[in-house]
Amino acid sequence: MPDRSDRSDRPNVVVFLTDQQRWDTAGVYGNPLDLTPNFDRMCQRGTHLAYSFTCQPVCGPARSALQTGLYPTTTGCFTNGVPLPEEARTLAHRFRDAGYTTGYIGKWHLADADCVGPVPTARRGGYEHWLASNILEFTSEPYHTVVYDAAGEPVMLSGYRADAVTDAAVRYLRDNAHRPFFLFLSLLEPHHQNAIDDYPPPDGYRERYAGRWTPPDLAALGGSTHRHLGGYFGMVKRVDEALGRLLDAVNSLGLADNTIVCFTSDHGCHFKTRNEEYKRSPHDASIRVPTALRGPGFEGGGRVRQLVSLIDLPPTLLDACGIPVPGEMVGRSILPLLTGARDAWPEEVFVQISEAQVGRAVRTHRWKYGVVAPDADPWRHPGSDRYVEDCLYDLDADPYELRNLVGSESHRQVAGRDAGKAGTQDESRRRGGAADRSRPRVSGCVSEWVSR
Repeated sequence: MPDRSDRSDRPNVVVFLTDQQRWDTAGVYGNPLDLTPNFDRMCQRGTHLAYSFTCQPVCGPARSALQTGLYPTTTGCFTNGVPLPEEARTLAHRFRDAGYTTGYIGKWHLADADCVGPVPTARRGGYEHWLASNILEFTSEPYHTVVYDAAGEPVMLSGYRADAVTDAAVRYLRDNAHRPFFLFLSLLEPHHQNAIDDYPPPDGYRERYAGRWTPPDLAALGGSTHRHLGGYFGMVKRVDEALGRLLDAVNSLGLADNTIVCFTSDHGCHFKTRNEEYKRSPHDASIRVPTALRGPGFEGGGRVRQLVSLIDLPPTLLDACGIPVPGEMVGRSILPLLTGARDAWPEEVFVQISEAQVGRAVRTHRWKYGVVAPDADPWRHPGSDRYVEDCLYDLDADPYELRNLVGSESHRQVAGRDAGKAGTQDESRRRGGAADRSRPRVSGCVSEWVSR
């Protein structure tokens, strides 16, 4: 058993981030394939954020929000390939200042566009221990995982890729069990392998799930679903097995009572049903993600029904460790929700879209409303002065977003008439950082919130 005489009473933190994982891959959402028993147990014993959403369904932008607690248009990382500014204050800086050792393992995707593998020290967001690749999908294959150490030297990890990086995380836990640590573990799975446009699971796993249950939106719309879903589900299954091994390591090291584990994903996957690729749309298939926390402060938290954004996770983790939440962070800690303080929580989440469109969306429990900037370049422009209506869904009547109500006279009162201005004032306000702490509540007209 490791000597923990140097420890403080503050909990350790492990963030377990997957890539491109739909919310409905998990059993707690009704998936019948038993893909996620370990995640499901986290939800049952810890805190399940049942309505959890990314703030930007693209790898780099979502990661910038998780690292800084700021929207991608504030950090400047509103598309892939935009480096996190060297002066940005990340979770690594916050935890290091509080006396934690910090580690990053896996996929980073926050360095310069021409940086594929090793990440320069100045671009690592302040993390001390480093075993990562900037774009892991370009430096590895399912059974050939190459990451880079703190010296920038390549390291070959053995096993299936999700297992390989998780094994490295287990070694980090073992080596740092004697002191408070913050570890960010970023898997590539179940993201597609770009070079072959496929979702390659471990050997034998595709056959388990091909041709079985299909989410209703994918069954209705097709896309690449029938070609890819079996492999995708196989990858999800192996990711959950890796999560189980990490949780077993926490238990075996005697750290379970003093370690927070946060599981989430950067965005979902719509399998080419909403545009010509896999994400970058305001639909739940792209933006809704599985999220749960366990450990001190989260045990027995139950199922949280309030809508939560990835932007809320950085302040939540800091708050749970007794570290002051910086005023510039946009989100808010969920801890008050676990003690019944729910009246002031916003009724909506806000989503930015880039690369496929310059878009904005608001989601409540009942409605999804989205606008798009037709005159803006989605790779060059973070926002626009002019937006037009793009989508409106009644999620009570149409939970799979199959009928777009934009332009429907029966729903004009819901959508509002001033769509041309939607997002303009919101964009300037969102860039204001600390002013966003009081995200307004939606009442009646959804576009009224967007246009503020």
